[in-house]
Amino acid sequence: MHKSSVIALGFFDGVHLGHGALLRRTVQRARELGVGSAVFTFDRPPKEVVTGKPVALINSPEDRRDLMERLYGVERVILAPFDEQMMHCPWEDFVEQLLVREYGAVHLVAGHDFHFGYKNEGTPERLVEKCRQLGLGCDIIPKVECDGRTVSSTYIRTLVEAGDMEQAARFLGHRHCLSQIVRHGQRFGRTIGIPTVNFTVPPTVLVPRHGVYITRVFLPDGRSCAGVTNVGTRPTVSSAGTVTVETFLLNFQGDLYDKHLRLEFYSRLRHEQRFDGPDALKEQIHRDITAAQAYFAEHTPD
Repeated sequence: MHKSSVIALGFFDGVHLGHGALLRRTVQRARELGVGSAVFTFDRPPKEVVTGKPVALINSPEDRRDLMERLYGVERVILAPFDEQMMHCPWEDFVEQLLVREYGAVHLVAGHDFHFGYKNEGTPERLVEKCRQLGLGCDIIPKVECDGRTVSSTYIRTLVEAGDMEQAARFLGHRHCLSQIVRHGQRFGRTIGIPTVNFTVPPTVLVPRHGVYITRVFLPDGRSCAGVTNVGTRPTVSSAGTVTVETFLLNFQGDLYDKHLRLEFYSRLRHEQRFDGPDALKEQIHRDITAAQAYFAEHTPD
């Protein structure tokens, strides 16, 4: 069995302000009790397994883990496989056998709409009563609102799909991000004097609306650089139709291949478009760079 912990429960397809309230309470309770803080979540959306239809996530499992640990100080994130066995697990066994016996839960924290176990028969009310019977503490976090609207993953997904990164950041509590190890691309940017780093959006993760964005890239050594990022199919230079995420870093010299970077989206500049040729594309990219410089001259990075 793992060490005693306060455990937060939920799927967390991203990490938004509502999740943040739950995670802060978890860390707070852990400090009060002198135990560890943890999150129990799944490696894939339960809805995807139940319905057989893919569900686009706001963030990859790796990014979800990073956000919970980096922004909220959670010590451990348990990414359990959601398979047939888990889908048919009775809610009482989920609490007693899995959370308490296997993962050492002494206190549980869940959201007001948290349902779990076979056929979602576990409810916040049942969780509170079961914890009382077992001598565990339990907190149920009420809904969180921003600008008079309930914070929800569903709404945030519509914002990311629309490219409205400023509004998404308000409801997330942080900039929408994508992180991974940089791999070699087609190196077209180098041929026009504007080298870029290439990201790929994982198949299970939501792709922001195609277009050009003002971004910021966080480097392994702790530094960050302003960037201009194109999300789309690069119609001027490619007919493959493959979606790419390419970022030019402002005021940076160096090799970032095989380095782990985090890309954060600040604002959408324009839609993606086809240009007459490389020279016209290069001129537009320089205009985008000027716009990014002006943006960060006016806005202090988060």
